[in-house]
This record gives sequence, C-alpha cells and structure tokens, in this order.
Amino acid sequence: MQTFQMEGARNKTGSKSILKLMAKWLTIATALLAPLAAAAGEITVKGSDTMVILGQRWAEEYMGAHPKATIQVTGGGSGTGISALINGTTEICQASRPMSAAEKEKLRDRYATVGVEIPVARDGLSVYVNASNPLSEITMDQLKLIFTGKVTNWKELGGPDGKIVVYSRENSSGTYVFFKEHVLKNADYTVRAQSMPGTAAVVNAVAKEKFGIGYGGAAYAKGIKVLKVKPDAGSPAVAADEAHVKDGSYPLSRPLFFYLRNKPTGDVGAFVDWVLSAAGQTIVTKVGYYPVK
Repeated sequence: MQTFQMEGARNKTGSKSILKLMAKWLTIATALLAPLAAAAGEITVKGSDTMVILGQRWAEEYMGAHPKATIQVTGGGSGTGISALINGTTEICQASRPMSAAEKEKLRDRYATVGVEIPVARDGLSVYVNASNPLSEITMDQLKLIFTGKVTNWKELGGPDGKIVVYSRENSSGTYVFFKEHVLKNADYTVRAQSMPGTAAVVNAVAKEKFGIGYGGAAYAKGIKVLKVKPDAGSPAVAADEAHVKDGSYPLSRPLFFYLRNKPTGDVGAFVDWVLSAAGQTIVTKVGYYPVK
C-alpha cells in the first residue's frame, strides 16, 4: 500500500508538470496564432476614443471602395488598444499618445519587435468651456492650476463667480496621459475631477454645466467654446486651428498614431497606404482633424 501511494504521488507530480508545460505551449501558440487568425478575416482596429470616429470613417470609405474588405473599428482608449496589440487581439492600434518604453518592451518580449509607429493625422488637443463662459483664452499655467485643484473658482481667472467643475478622461485614455504629461507636468489631477468615459461625454457635460471645463480632440468641439491657449503669460494666445497645429505653435499640438506589430503588408498594408493617401487624408479634414502632410 505504501509503494502504491508513493507511485501515485510521483504520477500526480508528473501530471502537474505535463499540464504546466502544455499550458505554457498553449499560451505561446495563442499569441502567435491570434494575429494570423485576424489576418485571415477582417482587419481589426482598436484603441483611442479620440480617433474612433476617424477610424470608423476611414473604414466606411475604404470598404465602400473595396467591397471585399472587412474592417472592424472599436474604441476603449489608447491604453486598451496598445494592450490589445500586445495580446495579439488587434491588427492595428489607434493611439493619441506614443507607446511607452514599458509597452514596447512587452511587445518585444512577446513578438521580438518593438512595433511600427505610423503618424496618420494631427490634432490640437482642445480646452472646452461652456458656451456662456466669457473667457476666450487661458495660459498653460492656469490650466495646470485648475486641473490640479489649486484654482477652484472662475473669478480667480477674471471670469464669473462660480466653482469650477472639472471634467477629465479615464486613465486608460491617451488624451488623459498626454494632458497629464504636457499640462500638469505629471502632477496628479484634482480629486474633484469627474472622470468621463469618452471625449463626447466630456463635451456633453461641459455643454450642460455653465462652470464646467474639459479637454479633448479638436474634432469633438461642437456646442461648447474652445479656449485659445497661451504657452505662458507673456505670449499671445494661440487657436487650435490647422495652421497653428501643423507649425507646432499651438502648445497642445500632437500626432495621432497607428501602431502595428510589424511593417504592414497584404490587406493591412493596402489599408494603411490608403489612409496616408490623399483620399484617406481628406477624411481626416472632414472629421475635424488635420492631415499629416
């Protein structure tokens, strides 16, 4: 009986080792085969909520001209799209911020590549206030004071006597990250900031709240006022229009990206080439962003 128990224990241990080995190989196989499965069918595009409308318009126009093409576009935020790229569940990631070094390292560890970055449009990250707000401009320092909670009333900025209602994005958003890095200088957002699930939600909230302020892509700026931004107190205020975004004088100018694991080829390559063509860049303008060239 004792011999049987020892043999059983050895068998049980061996079985566990085999199961662990099988699980490891299954994980590797899934990572390698996921991109191939997507390539065999539809082109998947996932990521930035700032870019989701643009991505959908690109897909619609491209599929209209190429009836055999199938392109699925979803949002969720730049961070979500980058994670999907790393996990092999999307072919193209849309991002309103650059990939971080840590994200590139994860991609390299899994696929032996740091990915391919392709600027596909330009945006002037806009500061939204309610249409009734009398202010027309704001400095970068004032924005930092508002979004870190150091300034809480519009009268401190020469506006009406009203408590500032701050609207922000979720931390999976590339726009959230870009704003934190370039405006807050990596300081924390005020705890009073209300986190919104998308840029459209920020715009809707600011449109209804007369003391509200938020930020987001230029293409969403409808039904609210967009403030001009001054790099510093002694500089002129700059509008988030095409000329100032393209020459970089607008302080919150930024590129919008496609990220892929490898250089695009086949159906994916044809779609990316079209996005960068005159036809694809015309869609950028129609949606409300600015072409890369």
